[in-house]
Amino acid sequence: MNILLVLIPVTLLVIVVAVALFFWAVNHQQFDDLDSPAVLPLMDEAPASATGPETPSATTVGKTGQPAADP
Repeated sequence: MNILLVLIPVTLLVIVVAVALFFWAVNHQQFDDLDSPAVLPLMDEAPASATGPETPSATTVGKTGQPAADP
């Protein structure tokens, strides 16, 4: 019977943590789009990146501290 003195507070703590995590997830938009992730594996093409392909720019500084020369 003494185990109830431990189990009841532990259970309440687990419930409080679960509710807090749920509200954190809602506030951080984790449940905004529930349909797209389920459809992504079925798509033929990979989604295009928002930034495009990365190319080195002419202002990239090399290891020597000097700007990179154009080829």
